[in-house]
Amino acid sequence: MAEYQLEPINALGLSETVDAEIGLVRIVENNANSLASIAIRLGNEKKFSSSARKLLGFALPGPGESASSKTYSAFWSAPNQWFVEASEKSHADIAHILKEELAEMASVTEQTGGWCRFDIEGKTVTSMLERLCMLDMAGMKAGAANRSVIEHIGVFLLCRREHEAISVYGPRSMADSLHHALIAAAKSIA
Repeated sequence: MAEYQLEPINALGLSETVDAEIGLVRIVENNANSLASIAIRLGNEKKFSSSARKLLGFALPGPGESASSKTYSAFWSAPNQWFVEASEKSHADIAHILKEELAEMASVTEQTGGWCRFDIEGKTVTSMLERLCMLDMAGMKAGAANRSVIEHIGVFLLCRREHEAISVYGPRSMADSLHHALIAAAKSIA
């Protein structure tokens, strides 16, 4: 019998993390987080809010916002729906963990394998991203989370540090195209 060793690959099809420094911008593929979606079931809003606050350590954010604690972070994705992030090392099965506490009040789905995340840092991150999407990047404050389009790809942009650090979530199936767009924009301002 042949023995096979499965090797994990990132969204770009590689075994190592992609890290590019172009001019004053650094673009890093982030594979260190688990991601799940939670959606409140009708009639459970009040009970869900208090249970989610207790579990996550913060009140779930409103439209255009994100929130975080030591363990979790979350951003609004649609009415009564959020994406919740946590470290992959401690929360590899994030959906199961959330379901244990919220199953009666919310629908929870695993999203880690469906999305890719690129963290972009640097002094020109705002200028770079303004070339790619229709958001007022200069006006985004830390904690802002918005949905937009980059090169016909639906994405979420999360402002980690005002004018300095943005995370971009896009569909994993479009990782190569999204990465190419980010690299091209960074080169255009370098």
